[in-house]
Amino acid sequence: MNVAVGDQIPDWVMESVSAARMRTMAAILRDPNPVHWDARVVERIGFGRHTINQGPLGLSYMINMLHAWTGPRSIRRIFMRFPLVVLDGDRITARGRVTAIREDNGERLADCDIWLHRDGSEPPLAGSATVVVPD
Repeated sequence: MNVAVGDQIPDWVMESVSAARMRTMAAILRDPNPVHWDARVVERIGFGRHTINQGPLGLSYMINMLHAWTGPRSIRRIFMRFPLVVLDGDRITARGRVTAIREDNGERLADCDIWLHRDGSEPPLAGSATVVVPD
């Protein structure tokens, strides 16, 4: 794969974040926080009648993007900040850009800035990742 500093990672889109997936994830994680499954609670704290996506689900959108780009075993490091919430019904796009290419232990690595894009707001999640660039 030919990769250079400044290259954009192909977008990965979640057309509509699913409240049903949030409820399922809350059950799997045994997460008792009602913001992930009770829209009335979220409405009372000022986000409208929505549920709030779990951080790991938002992170998974960026992992899906990286896997689609460089393969399922490519991620060597990921760091993420969660400055804003993602709500059910949001259209989210995982995006990224290559910031460095380097060699380490015989692997060609790409360091990348990665983020979730949502129209009309700052990125709700943003961070960095290092992936192995396939031959």
